Amino acid sequence: MSDKQPATNIEPVSLDILALPESSASVLYSLYDVLSSVGKMWTLLTGEEESSAGFEVRIVSTQSATFFCHGNVPVFPHADIADCSDVEVIVVPDLFVEPNFHPDNNWQIAKQWLKRQYALGATICTVCTGSLLLADAGLLNGKEATTHWSAAEILRSRFPEVRLNSDKIFVSADEDQRLITTGGVSSWNELALYLIKHYCGYQEASRAIKIFLLGDRSDGQLPFTYLPRPKEHTDAVIEECQIWIAEHYDKPMPVQKMIELSNLTKRTFMRRFARATELNPIDYVQRLRIEEAKQLLETTQEVIEDISAKVGYEDPAYFRKIFKRKAGVSPAKYRTISGNKVSRRIRFLLNARMVFS
Repeated sequence: MSDKQPATNIEPVSLDILALPESSASVLYSLYDVLSSVGKMWTLLTGEEESSAGFEVRIVSTQSATFFCHGNVPVFPHADIADCSDVEVIVVPDLFVEPNFHPDNNWQIAKQWLKRQYALGATICTVCTGSLLLADAGLLNGKEATTHWSAAEILRSRFPEVRLNSDKIFVSADEDQRLITTGGVSSWNELALYLIKHYCGYQEASRAIKIFLLGDRSDGQLPFTYLPRPKEHTDAVIEECQIWIAEHYDKPMPVQKMIELSNLTKRTFMRRFARATELNPIDYVQRLRIEEAKQLLETTQEVIEDISAKVGYEDPAYFRKIFKRKAGVSPAKYRTISGNKVSRRIRFLLNARMVFS
């Protein structure tokens, strides 16, 4: 399969999610689920080898004891920040604050920890109103930042040293991209995908979108789907054919060539292949071809006619018909909404030439 960018980490990246009593449980646990799945979940679902070591994710707080965050949801920290040092990445989820909110001792402890970790080289990211904590710590002084529109006035009035731009969704406050703020609760999606792509590679970010169906789902699940995990079986002849077709799916008359390779009669081959894989050979080949076509649509700008030929379809019209049947949308639409992945905002963040606007 095509791969736009190789893995960038062979060892897990240490990543701490900072939880406070004001934290949103939905963002806290969503970030944890998505980021901790990298390097693990894809193999579990598809049987394919992972391309990255992923992240070593922890939920940390100003205490190690269980506490309740916003909405009376329990939080079980993996560690007290007093025991956390040399962290590579820190994420601050959104924080529910009233206009007259005054930081408490939890914030004081968290601020000192964030400043210390930033000085040691950590990258610090915030979701939505999490930027208030960074502003209160002085880390955003003289730098551009964003936040949720409802908190813009709080940040502007209390922290005039911050160059607030609440029109933006994603802002890097410094040239080396070690301070990142995002606007809106749902912007955790973009932040998670950026971190996955930045540290683990494009392919892992693409896989996360397919696993969690991140982005535009108006066309259903088919644009996100991938080949299911291969069915385990003990038919060595059919297994040999599967190994062959994985590398030769683009060849003319692939089913006939598998029959010849198997030294079985056509009827026996068809029966044994279906029993071993739970798919007939033609459908099996089509799935391989369409999955490769998806990868090419996602990672290249090749014209559809060339992609059709590359995956084994000489007739582009027939290719379009099969593609729509298997992927739920036409190749052109897949490239628009799913090719570089699912939505324009996410596609922007997954682009190898990504810049912060």
